[in-house]
Amino acid sequence: MKLLVVYSSKTGNTKKVAMAIGETLGVEPVAVTDAPSPDDYDWIVAGFWVDKGTADAAMKAYLSKITNKQVALFATLGAEPDSDHARQCLANAAKLLGPGCTLTGQFICQGKVSDEMVSMMKKMFPEGHPHAMTAERLARIEKAASHPDAEDLSAAQAYFADWRKEWIAG
Repeated sequence: MKLLVVYSSKTGNTKKVAMAIGETLGVEPVAVTDAPSPDDYDWIVAGFWVDKGTADAAMKAYLSKITNKQVALFATLGAEPDSDHARQCLANAAKLLGPGCTLTGQFICQGKVSDEMVSMMKKMFPEGHPHAMTAERLARIEKAASHPDAEDLSAAQAYFADWRKEWIAG
């Protein structure tokens, strides 16, 4: 069985998680920009940073190329990982998979929001808009800046160690 861990990372968050997962699974993670054809693998673990409620553009394109594979997803986002928004982001990304794929796992943790994104949101969304930079949103972004932390990476490793036992080892 051939296993691929592929990721897209803007601030380095998702790469950190990918490296922790790769260490657990015994494979070297590959950036989506350098990723081989998914056709050459039996199992694919794909990670992305959340952009507009789903996978970022680079991972969107890659996910659509994956067909008839066993796939697990992982992601980083600025919001709380146990929120409805986080669950919906994973569900949205799963819908991007090509035909015949079986979704075998999902993991998400908080990650730093890029300074570029924060600046853009401050300019784009006036006070009163659902995505405006409120004090609450700024506090969440500040909290997210310390993630993924050692606890997040350990949680990713534990999740994918169990995933490997359940799915790959049978």
